[in-house]
Amino acid sequence: MLPKGVIKLRDSIDAVGKLLDGNRRYLSRAGNAEIKRRVRNAEEGQHPYAIVVTCSDSRVIPEKIFSADLGDLFVIRVAGNVIGEHEAGSAEYAAGHLHVKHVVVLGHTQCGAVGAALEGDGEGFVRSITDEIKKAIGDEKDYDGAVRQNVRYGVRVLSEILSKNPETGDVNVCGAVYDVKSGLVTIIDRD
Repeated sequence: MLPKGVIKLRDSIDAVGKLLDGNRRYLSRAGNAEIKRRVRNAEEGQHPYAIVVTCSDSRVIPEKIFSADLGDLFVIRVAGNVIGEHEAGSAEYAAGHLHVKHVVVLGHTQCGAVGAALEGDGEGFVRSITDEIKKAIGDEKDYDGAVRQNVRYGVRVLSEILSKNPETGDVNVCGAVYDVKSGLVTIIDRD
């Protein structure tokens, strides 16, 4: 049997190999239009039409969910789609400097961070996420209701932050929930 450190190193090498193989496939499949878009974005800068604040969950990929191309979305990903200083700063940057006028706070079904908050779990730095979600959901005990409450809270927080900045005051912020099983995105009301 191999020592634990050797197994971890082999797994790490395997993961990096998969990433690099994926990059080679990406480059080999890129059509002429995508190559031109990539070069144009590199030379002229990015001009996304929407900011999407969403969860880090590997099943939630905004570019795929919304059939978006390179440079179309400014994506901010964090577990539980919570809005902390870094996420708010990223949204301010995109709205103020890139002139993006539409923001979607995108929650999703089967969110582990929301589930952990409902169960009261969270150790180490994860606790900062679950505590923020607990604040967002209040007394909500229903899982789906908690997902929606968490999104609504994110919309309120971002709306308040962006409305105070003269460069970002006219940004529209809405909330949505992505169903990881069906693939459907549903816009939710604010309150």
